[in-house]
Amino acid sequence: MGKYIDFLSVIHKATKRDYLARVNEYPKAEAIKIAKQYGYDYWDGDRKLGYGGYRYDGRWQKVAKAIAEYYNIKPGDEILDIGCGKGFLLYDFTQVVPGVIVRGIDISEYAIRNAKEEIKSFLQVGDAKSLPYKDKSFDLVVSVNTLHNLYCYDMVSALKEMERVGRKHKYLVVESYRTEEEKVNMMYWVLTGECFFAPKEWGWFFELAGYTGDYSFIYFE
Repeated sequence: MGKYIDFLSVIHKATKRDYLARVNEYPKAEAIKIAKQYGYDYWDGDRKLGYGGYRYDGRWQKVAKAIAEYYNIKPGDEILDIGCGKGFLLYDFTQVVPGVIVRGIDISEYAIRNAKEEIKSFLQVGDAKSLPYKDKSFDLVVSVNTLHNLYCYDMVSALKEMERVGRKHKYLVVESYRTEEEKVNMMYWVLTGECFFAPKEWGWFFELAGYTGDYSFIYFE
């Protein structure tokens, strides 16, 4: 297991969340069922059902820049994003390090179909549990806010796959909690999560899978 490195707080903490409204304004079970289809409603429908309109606004560029600088990413390096969504982070990697080679995979057909046009041809529909890439294919493998959407019995497979396809750097971000308040906030807010783990539990999974990359956690404070 690698180091704890936080590249995402700058984005996560910029969003104001009304946890009680989220759980009270719309039947939570119904919202979860709709969100887990990962279609229009989740990405571009009402905020109660997901992102409420996931459009490119450049917010990921500061994250891409920080990651690229930390891992010394250079033109010609190959980057994979597991759970790439519409590919905004990957596109921003191409902007901060022109000449990088990007690939992305996501379970959502809608997201891939509506991805950033400039990189859409490098993205594909697929599952984190079984990546369609050869061993040690990428200089950097990232997975941001994705793996907690798997059931725990699939988590080890996904972590092993991430480890397998990376030849150099690996970095993942998952949701977690440190207090009972953060646990409740997470369960109120999150629509697609299946793994509600404390940091020590995540560490147990990382060790079990032999994941050697870096990581950080998103907390719902």
